[in-house]
Amino acid sequence: MLTPTEYYRRIRDTFGANGDPTVAQGQMAYMRHQFAYFGLKMPAWTVLTKALHHAEGLPDGAALQELARLCFDDEHREMQYFALQTVEKMLKKQPPEFIGFLEELILTKSWWDTVDWIAKLVGLHFRRYPDLIRPVTGRWMASGELWLQRVCLIFQLNYKDETDADLLFDYVRRVAGSKEFFLQKGAGWALRQYSKTDPEAVRRFLAETQVAPLTRREGGKYL
Repeated sequence: MLTPTEYYRRIRDTFGANGDPTVAQGQMAYMRHQFAYFGLKMPAWTVLTKALHHAEGLPDGAALQELARLCFDDEHREMQYFALQTVEKMLKKQPPEFIGFLEELILTKSWWDTVDWIAKLVGLHFRRYPDLIRPVTGRWMASGELWLQRVCLIFQLNYKDETDADLLFDYVRRVAGSKEFFLQKGAGWALRQYSKTDPEAVRRFLAETQVAPLTRREGGKYL
């Protein structure tokens, strides 16, 4: 298998050769010019990623983390998408302490597109190691860091009847006074999703709790 550095260069060369500069301009504008783009739309980079995985294999252990770090250091956003797709493919093989690496990725080049994807990975990892949930998310929520707190709110989006509702409601209360759009929206998203499973619990919560108008609108959409 290629070394992480060789693999990174192969990805960058492949993505660069297939990008569209016109598409890239639109992508950069959409993301407020925070990141460069090759100009690959999701269907394109997904196909290229699958082909690279097939041709070069999937790294694991230290090599997986080194490759992901190289991709996250790159200025092009599609490189971060490749890293997350690769991590997702290998997630089931990772030990409990891999949560520390996921935390590192949350805090690297943070914006909603990667953070929300990593939140899904965190949710999957916590399903395998549920004893991690309260200590890890408790620390994240107490940190006051926007993106870690957003993950605390939304990592249970796909848990349905396995949702820890007490934990969800506690975290929504703890950000209820925040002016941060991504926390208000994340809290509402989490409540809205859980309302599909237990609408009465969400209805009671919203009736009894002072939350931001955006959170209330989002959380009550299906009620």
